[in-house]
Order: sequence, then structure tokens, then C-alpha cells
Amino acid sequence: MKMIVGLGNPGEKYQSTRHNTGFMALEDFAKAHQIELNQHNQNAQFGSGLLEGEKVLLVEPLTYMNESGQAVRPLLDYYKLSLDDLVVVYDDMDLHVGRIRLRNHGSSGGHNGIKSLIAHLGTNQFNRIKIGTDHPQRQSVVSYVLGSFSLEQQGPLAESLTHATQALDDWVAGKDFAQLENKFN
Repeated sequence: MKMIVGLGNPGEKYQSTRHNTGFMALEDFAKAHQIELNQHNQNAQFGSGLLEGEKVLLVEPLTYMNESGQAVRPLLDYYKLSLDDLVVVYDDMDLHVGRIRLRNHGSSGGHNGIKSLIAHLGTNQFNRIKIGTDHPQRQSVVSYVLGSFSLEQQGPLAESLTHATQALDDWVAGKDFAQLENKFN
């Protein structure tokens, strides 16, 4: 079994914000594979499907971004999954819109959702797909990440979400995450 976690904030208020890019990517992946996110447990909304002969659990924490680890850790434990079976998808201000970057470990980079995951998992050794949102130029970071993508950013965003789905497809099919880093970075 594999678990894909998209990070974001629950509720309509945050639905199309930059900070919900992880939810957007997970929902695109779910739609591409006709998986409904219609179950609730352990502070998360999730759904599952069978892809490439592999059961895949798609998870959106409902704890708000800063407490994402509170939802993810119990699910990993419940399903007895190793960290190798986990990929976390989230927004990254240090990447331009339209870019993705895969990493199999690293610091939080100041991202509070990743800080929470590192704290609850007890390690920074887990797979991630970062999706670029650009860095704010003339506004606070909080206002920027809780704002929506501009019209000019919509096309590159859609492209990055497509690339994230392709990377997840390859990972679920059994490709090594380090090799995927070379392919998609």
C-alpha cells in the first residue's frame, strides 16, 4: 500500500489559495484515477483505489496546515506503512509557478505543514513533491500563501499539477523515487 498526502487547509475559504496547492494536486490525481475522497477518520479526508496492482490511499489532513502531522502519523501507524510508502505534496514559495521538485528528505524550509510532519514522524526522511507558487514581492508571506493564483499563473499551475500526477503515477508503478527526482527536477 502507498499513501499520498496533499497538504492544505480545509474549507471553502482556502480552496483555491496557494497554500492549498497540495490539495489541488491530490484532487487532480484522484480525478485522473476516479478515486473519491469520501471517507473521514483520524482528522483526515481520504479515499483509496487500486492502481498498477497497488492499493493507494489519498489523504487530505483536516487539521489545518500547521498541524498536518497530527493526521498523517495515526494513518501511517494504522495501516502499518513505512516512510518509503509515503509521498507528501505541498506548495513551495522558493519554486516558480509551473515547476515541481521531488526530494526524498530535507528540512522544512520554513513550511509549517512540513515542520509538523517532521515533528510527528520523528524524521525528515520522507518523499515529497513540492509545487512552485513563487515568492511574494510586495506583501506578507501569510497574505500571499492565503491568496489565490493570478490569471497569468493559472496555465503554469495546471502544468505543474499535471507533472505532479505523472510523477505520482510513476512512483505508484514502482519507479524508484531517486530516479524520479532526476526525471522531474
